[in-house]
Parts: sequence; structure tokens; C-alpha cells
Amino acid sequence: MAYKFNITRGNAILNFSEEFCQSRCQLIESESFAKVLEKYIKHIKRTDTTVYEYLHGIQEDDVDLLKDLRDIFKLLLVMSVEEVCAMRSQCKAYFKDRDMFIALVEDIYLFWRRLQRYAIVFNETKRAGYQNVQFADAQSEFEELVLEVYRSIQSAVGKKDKVLRQITAGVNAGLAVTHMRPFLPYEYRNLDEIPFIESVVIHPPFIAYSKRNKRDGVFPEIKTNPIEDKKFDSESWLCYPAKVGDLLCFVYFNVKFMAQGVTLCNLFDLADESEYRNRKPDLIYVYGYEDGEMNQAFYQDESNDMIVALLSASDDFDYFGYMKKMCLTLHNVQKINHRELPVHGAMVKMTLHNGETKNIVVMGDSGAGKSETIEQIKVIGAAYITDLKTIYDDMGVLSLGEKGKVKTSGTEIGAFVRLDDLDAGYSFKELDRSVFMNPDKVNARIVIPITDYKDVVTKHDVDMFLYANNYDEDGEALSFFDTPEEALEVFRAGNRMAKGTTTEYGLVGSYFANPFGPVQRREQTEPILQDYFKRMFKQGIKVGQLRTRLGIKGNEHQGPKDAAIAILKYVTGEDELKELPVEE
Repeated sequence: MAYKFNITRGNAILNFSEEFCQSRCQLIESESFAKVLEKYIKHIKRTDTTVYEYLHGIQEDDVDLLKDLRDIFKLLLVMSVEEVCAMRSQCKAYFKDRDMFIALVEDIYLFWRRLQRYAIVFNETKRAGYQNVQFADAQSEFEELVLEVYRSIQSAVGKKDKVLRQITAGVNAGLAVTHMRPFLPYEYRNLDEIPFIESVVIHPPFIAYSKRNKRDGVFPEIKTNPIEDKKFDSESWLCYPAKVGDLLCFVYFNVKFMAQGVTLCNLFDLADESEYRNRKPDLIYVYGYEDGEMNQAFYQDESNDMIVALLSASDDFDYFGYMKKMCLTLHNVQKINHRELPVHGAMVKMTLHNGETKNIVVMGDSGAGKSETIEQIKVIGAAYITDLKTIYDDMGVLSLGEKGKVKTSGTEIGAFVRLDDLDAGYSFKELDRSVFMNPDKVNARIVIPITDYKDVVTKHDVDMFLYANNYDEDGEALSFFDTPEEALEVFRAGNRMAKGTTTEYGLVGSYFANPFGPVQRREQTEPILQDYFKRMFKQGIKVGQLRTRLGIKGNEHQGPKDAAIAILKYVTGEDELKELPVEE
């Protein structure tokens, strides 16, 4: 990236390798500050605010207005208003209404903070801008500098704050990137110049806003490579090398959708350079390609043994669900190709006080109550559980170990959870680690890391395999099937009461509750599905259904709680559960 600063689609991207301000005066004189101020003036002009009306009465030309404000702010760093006016009489007009000028300073500051702000530094070179400052330290220094400039100007114009708030005034996240030519087949040479992300620094609370807050439909499979022959400007793209389960996925994202790309670090483990330098990826995903279309499809590149996908740049796709679920779709299709069974579900490893361990998989489509039930187990089961480890929260896979024993492993180190379905206060306890998505809207989400990668990819035994039934009000919270055929009738139908996590509503179904691979490859998946269920029954794995009632109005919290209690009673053999005394 040759530019020093760029504002695109509400994202402010600062290239610390090209420009890194180390003094208040440098910041005001910087190209970055000029661009923010220019964008701010255009914004207040478009919205015709009272602040713009005031400024326009003083200076009609926006270019001259920008120059005047930069000069005034620079002088206010070392002078009072009176001294500025005495030195430059043309500045007096700006201070004829001191309260309006104070409002201007506040408004510029708020405009800056409303942007999603990202710092980028290139590791392979140390240019004049960065000057050998450690990246994390540089972000902290930049934040202190922004606050210092803001408060200095506030003080100079007569606004004295008695309460100071150390909010995130610098950047929301920082990315250390490198130019590295990846080990890609010839057909993908158009991706060679795109920088790779090496490390990410997030400054919580990280709150991201997207144009959409729901995902729609399934990703279709096409017969032509959607990436081949496309053109990419390396200035506008970054690659996040993600470990999706035990597969390597190069996720290329347009910097206009920076929040979706950065949030990946809370969901998929970031691969180290040693893990991909001389290795062809298993999966490639291009997110946010500006083709003016509405493409969202994947393709099996048989000659290179890869699954690849492209999603167009569109407000309709501006939602993290499109980032996450396409990655999982690619993973699942590749696993089906290797006769493994993708599971849309959650799995926990529960260690009881008597030393016994239980590995429980709860399967179901979006909004079925998987994550919510697990959270309730954590809360209610404290008196009986020595340790409860979430191995995966949304997508796993069944595979065969020695002697054909059914095993399970996961895909993600994090969880993408609805705020509405968590216990009150839970999200605030995790404020320091979470990425919040559209917290003021329906289907608000948090993305939070929950599991170490080594635990995710370990092949675990399965003790219980349950279907999350969120639509049946009647019946026991936990029940088991007697035959594979009886179980498959429920699991194959994949029914759920849609809760608005996608654009679906009411009772809907999808094949094996998994529209991310099995639906597109139903004929290929069906014999694998039957084989694994027969093996589970033969091996004594308890296969049943768990009535979470999450889709039934009024049961959003009590349903998963009752389901969690039923599981705990079964694994502990207790008729009634006791609670731990509250700590004083």
C-alpha cells in the first residue's frame, strides 16, 4: 500500500509504514488529518448541519475553509484563542461564537471516532513513517497523541473537562502485514501481489457495524472458476491465512470490508508463515470483489484439489455471516470429498468430579439453541463439573479413527453468538475479548474466541450425539432413538423454528440441518450419513434429540436451561441438581 491514509466505506486505514506522527504538530500537518477534515467538511455540507451553516457564513470556499481550520488548530496547540486572534486577525470570525467553535471541535472528534479505524504496517521494511517503533506500542502512542491534540485544543478554546475518559481514540485494530509470494497454482497468479496478514492487534471494545445483520440463502456450486482471470489491485486487498479445522484457507478480502476481515482473527486461527510459505492452500475465498454483480458461489478445482469461492462487493453481502459460512462451506465440501461428515453443531468435553469425561455433540441449524444450551450447562453445572471445554461452537466434522471408531473435531477457535440468547451480562463480562456486531439491532452478535486450536483439531471420541429441536414444546427435554433409521428421519429433515438469524421465518428444514455443503452435495453425503449413523449405534454412542424450545416464544431462556438440566441429570445420574453457594 503506497498511500499514507485512506477512507473507504466508513473505514479509515492508516499506513504506519508511510506516515507515523510523533508530535501534535505533525498530526495536524499530516496528510491523514487533512483527509479526515476534508471528509468531515463534505459530510456536514451534505447533511447541512448548524456547524456547517456557521462555518459557511465565515468562509464559503471549502478548500480555504480546510486550510483555515488546519492553521487555527495548529496555533491552538501552543496559544490561547486571544493570542491566535491577535496574531491573525482573519481568525477572529471563527471565534465570534465560542460555543459554536467548541461544538465544531467536538463534532470533528466524534466524526473521527465513528469511523472504523485501522493501522497497517509492513514488516519487511522500515520506512521513515514507522521509525523502528514496535507496532503495538506505536498504536498506543498514536492513541495518546490523538487524545492529547483533542484535549489541548479543547483547553485552548475554554472547555475544561473535569472527567476524562480514556476511550479508544486511536485505531480499533492494527494489522502487521507482509508481501510474500504464495505457493499458488498458475491459474491464481492474479492473487500473487496481495499482502498477507502476519499478526492482529485489537483494541476492545471492538464494535463493528455492517449494512446487513442477517444472511440469506445457500451458496450454490458452479462449474466455472470464479477467480481465474479476475484482476486485483493489491492496494485494495489483504489476505488472512486461516486455519479452518485442519485445512488451510486463504481468505482474500477487500479493505472496504475491513471489519469482516479483521473479525476473522476471533473465529479462525491465523496461520503462521511457516505453515503456508511452501504449501498450496486447500481453500481460497475472495470476499468483496467489485464486479457490479451479486455472485456468491463456489467451485471445485479438481485439477488443483482445491475448493474456491468468490463473493461480490455489495451492501447485501455486508455481514459477517457471509464471511464465516462460505469458509465453512468450502471446508465441508472438501471433507465430504474425503468421506468425512460435516456436522452443523456444537461439541463440549465435560469432566465430572468423579473424573469421568463425556463428549457431547449437539447438532442443529442456526438458532436451534446449540450455543445457548452449552452456556447454560456452564452456569448450572458448576457443582458437578470439574472442567467444561467447548471444542467447537458451530461446525465440526465426524471422521473415522482406528478400527473405524467415530471421532469428531472442530473448525473454529471462536463462536459467533446471538446477544439476545445469552444470559444478561454475559457479553459485558467478555467485553475485553469480543467483537460486537450491530449491537443495537435485531440478531446482534458477538464473535469471541473460546478454544485453543490444538483442542479444535484433536480427534475426540463421541459419547452423545443429539439433535437440537427448538420447535417441539411437548416431550421430554432429552430423549434417545432406538434405531439408526428412526434417528435419521429427524436428523435428515433438519427442521427448526427460524428465529430471524437468517431471512427465514417459521418452521423450516434443510438437509441434515447443514446448508453449508451437505445441501449442495446431498447425493454424495447421503451414503456417508447412513454409514456414520450405523457406526454410532453399533459403537454404543447415545443418539437422541434435545428439546431446546428456543424457537417457541417465551422459552428463549428457559428452554435451553431445561435442556442443560436434562443433560446434566443424565450424565451425573442425579434426580435433582444442587447449586454452588454464592461467594461472598
